[in-house]
Amino acid sequence: MEKMEHIISEEQAGDRIDKVVSTLDPEWSRSQVQQWIKEGNVLVNGAQVKTNYKCSLDDKLEIVIPEPEILDVIPEEMDLEIFYEDADVLVVNKPKGMVVHPAPGHMTGTLVNGLMAHCKDLSGINGVLRPGIVHRIDKDTSGLLMVAKNDLAHESLVNQLVAKTVTRKYKALVHGNIQHDHGTIDAPLGRDTKDRQSMTVVDNGKHAVTHFNVLDRFKDFTFVECQLETGRTHQIRVHMKYIGYPLAGDPKYGPKKTLDIGGQALHAGLLGFDHPRTGEYLEFEAPLPEYFLQLLNDLRENR
Repeated sequence: MEKMEHIISEEQAGDRIDKVVSTLDPEWSRSQVQQWIKEGNVLVNGAQVKTNYKCSLDDKLEIVIPEPEILDVIPEEMDLEIFYEDADVLVVNKPKGMVVHPAPGHMTGTLVNGLMAHCKDLSGINGVLRPGIVHRIDKDTSGLLMVAKNDLAHESLVNQLVAKTVTRKYKALVHGNIQHDHGTIDAPLGRDTKDRQSMTVVDNGKHAVTHFNVLDRFKDFTFVECQLETGRTHQIRVHMKYIGYPLAGDPKYGPKKTLDIGGQALHAGLLGFDHPRTGEYLEFEAPLPEYFLQLLNDLRENR
């Protein structure tokens, strides 16, 4: 059972306890946090409080994160595009429109369902709903993911992500014409207080760095390659919006008038890491999906 502590800042003073705690991790919903408070898993200065408790400056919060609920994940036969596999790791090319892991109320059709049918030996570190999942990409983002087949591999891959030694390069189509050939976006990310389902740049957010290179320019769009230094939720989508070039097709962070392509034009095309057992550096590249290639061809023809 995981525990964490948090000291209430000046900015958070006066806010309800359930609101404050739900902003500490993008995975935590407000209703989930309210249940934790009722069960005594959130203490303020060592005492249990109600969900409407108003926080004071320097209050010390102690949060006990309960073990994930045990739910059966049903293996489902799927035509997965496996780029690499051995006894320790697996690299899979996730299609656009597929969710990575199950969640309550959405237990089938995910990449994890397919992986469990493909191989029975996935690491158990993340619990039953996310076996083997070391990192993830959004539902409408396509591309490469590394999957751990045992706990040794899982710990090694997570440590590499923390140490920022994993190579992760994405191709994206953004609105507007970026004049610089390359750049770096260094802006901390946190949950948007006005919309809990969205992330935004905030002063007290988590450290986030994205590097980008321009690959091609069109009349109203730019084709870029983004390299992640950190891996925050929605990082590329939020960072590109922050500098004024939101992703084409993005229903959450893009402009109201954008391309109707069923989600953001973003592809995790290159993935590199050290093999957890041998230490050998492995690197894989997945070509752009058909819809993305067609999109670029159409833009080139109309240039």
